[in-house]
Amino acid sequence: MTEEERLEKRLVTRFWKAVGQYRLIEDGDNILVGLSGGKDSLFLLEMLARRMNTPPKHYRVAALHVRMDNISYETDTKYLERFCASLGVTLYVRTTSFDASTDTRKSPCFLCSWYRRKILFNLAQELGCNKIALGHHQDDIIHTTLMNTFFTGNFSTMPARLQMRKMPLTLIRPLCMETEDDIRQYATLKGYQKQIKLCPYEKDSHRDEISRLFEEIVKVSPEARQSIWKALNNAGKIIEE
Repeated sequence: MTEEERLEKRLVTRFWKAVGQYRLIEDGDNILVGLSGGKDSLFLLEMLARRMNTPPKHYRVAALHVRMDNISYETDTKYLERFCASLGVTLYVRTTSFDASTDTRKSPCFLCSWYRRKILFNLAQELGCNKIALGHHQDDIIHTTLMNTFFTGNFSTMPARLQMRKMPLTLIRPLCMETEDDIRQYATLKGYQKQIKLCPYEKDSHRDEISRLFEEIVKVSPEARQSIWKALNNAGKIIEE
């Protein structure tokens, strides 16, 4: 078995282990994927599309790409259209914008995310979807845990499955057991097209600092990843009903 084959086997095994362990997908689900165009969301869509309408679970998948008019954060829409077409997935593209000066209490990152999520939730309900799949991997979940612990004194994170209280939707994160390094290697091997421009605020948040800190922690204690993940599971933070 080649290194590429071992990598793909590892990724696929973790993906479907997470789906099964946390009951992320059920027969008959109608899933809308938030497709930013980055490596994580592309990989998520590919994994979901591979077994769409294949026993033992039959489910449908569609994708949404949201363009933000006033933020230089771009992906080649034509590439996304070709990518989705190759997987047999319908792609929806929506455009929105926001004015950061209208609410100075919130960061541009928060406002951008809020407006994107609003379109995502609305379209999901229009299409009759019961689940929304997001491309957060295990590194994202651990970084969020550390940020919440250090900056808010709250041991919490982005759960792998979250039942929304105010709408008939469930958020799922099927990449919750995947490492960013593995996804990055896979994206390179598969030739995923990179985004044209990254978010201008990408390096301005605590998340980038926490990411670097976590890298240092793992160097000192290689088992830190597994320990934090175990703690989150033991505390019931990976699933929120």
